Amino acid sequence: MKNPLEILELVPDPEIPVINIVELGIVREAKVTGSNSVEVTITPTYSACPAMFTIEEDIMKIMKENGWDAKVVTKMFPIWTTDWLTDEAREKLRVYGITPPEKGADEHHIGKPKKCPRCGSMNSKQISRFGSTLCKASYQCLDCLEPFDYFKCH
Repeated sequence: MKNPLEILELVPDPEIPVINIVELGIVREAKVTGSNSVEVTITPTYSACPAMFTIEEDIMKIMKENGWDAKVVTKMFPIWTTDWLTDEAREKLRVYGITPPEKGADEHHIGKPKKCPRCGSMNSKQISRFGSTLCKASYQCLDCLEPFDYFKCH
């Protein structure tokens, strides 16, 4: 049987399909609890994240397809932080058109100019505190005039 963590890397985030749930940092642990059983601990990016139901179903389905009997546990503390994003996920987000936060960024960075993922300019402004999902804010580059999302910190 495949390693549970390797299997979980096959589960894309339903809202941002270019990254998987392991890269996103919501998979906290995949602990083997028996010969074919595993307990997967996840933490949502936001406590009200509607994608968590889909993610839990996707985890159960893929684990079953790979011979594992899975139990999913949602752990709310410590709260998820963008520091848990892998460097690979940050780059995939940027290429996809979403500006990822720098490591160590906090909520005080919201509203301040962000680097445009298309042209690289820092000449941008926040359009809305909420973007296409709760975990993103909407920005616009004032040089290339393209809108883009910024992946928020908490």
